[in-house]
Amino acid sequence: MSLVDGITYMHEHTTIDLSRIKNIDDTNLNCFEETVKEFKELYHKGVRNIVDVTNLDMKRNPLYVQKVAEASGINIVQATGFYTEKFLPDIVTDWTVAELGKLMIKEIQDGIADTEIKAEIIGEIGSSKDGWTENEKKVFDASVIAHKETGIPITTHTTLGTNGHEQVQFFKENNVDLASVVIGHVDLSGNLEYILKMLDQGVYVEFDTIGKENYQPDALRVSMLKEIEQRGLADQVFLSMDITRKSNMKYKNGIGYSYLLDTFVPMMKEAGISNDTVEKMLIHNPQRFFRQGVK
Repeated sequence: MSLVDGITYMHEHTTIDLSRIKNIDDTNLNCFEETVKEFKELYHKGVRNIVDVTNLDMKRNPLYVQKVAEASGINIVQATGFYTEKFLPDIVTDWTVAELGKLMIKEIQDGIADTEIKAEIIGEIGSSKDGWTENEKKVFDASVIAHKETGIPITTHTTLGTNGHEQVQFFKENNVDLASVVIGHVDLSGNLEYILKMLDQGVYVEFDTIGKENYQPDALRVSMLKEIEQRGLADQVFLSMDITRKSNMKYKNGIGYSYLLDTFVPMMKEAGISNDTVEKMLIHNPQRFFRQGVK
């Protein structure tokens, strides 16, 4: 199920279109040939899996993603679920929690939309800055239904790293095994104690905006990861970049998907983070996360 042996990027987008809300074409990531080229580079560097967390209504395109996977050789895991308030389709308002859960279960068991491509992760389900909207809470409730029915793991979005503790508490109250949940974008908080509190409860966390130094400097990400390693909590961390814009891509002179391996990993090693820890975050932790959800 899900992952093959090798490096895994745990939170990415092969194609995504947020331009109708952001009102900028840069947020319509639809450059097929350029994406395939970068994914082939990743393959040569040992990447074998990319978890694509594009869902309704980020203008997902499962057949496009499948074609990128076939052309690049990389196994791309696809998702079911809904994002944050501004991007939610009308059905989140109109349908019941049970109906939304049923839709996710259908996409996991039968196929996404009208395809036979099965979702293998629920996410990225999101909360807004510092809290939930009513509709976002419905999505979280529906995700619990789908998770308990299928065993598929859950990946979340926290806006600028906020509301992470509340998300963890929600899953605990709903008797979800925290080893099947990853809280996303925690590196954007820039707050080590905030992250450690989540790790102490047994949830996974993602440093998944690596390279986005306009939000947080990578040196801070490295220093937080170093402390997490020293506290023996590196088993619960994933790494990724969350590329969503054409300007992030190499053909637009952006840092590109390989920045994580070419630049950030050397920074980690230079700071004294061990090879074993790097391999845990990139290879072994994702494998274990997906194995735990097998039914």
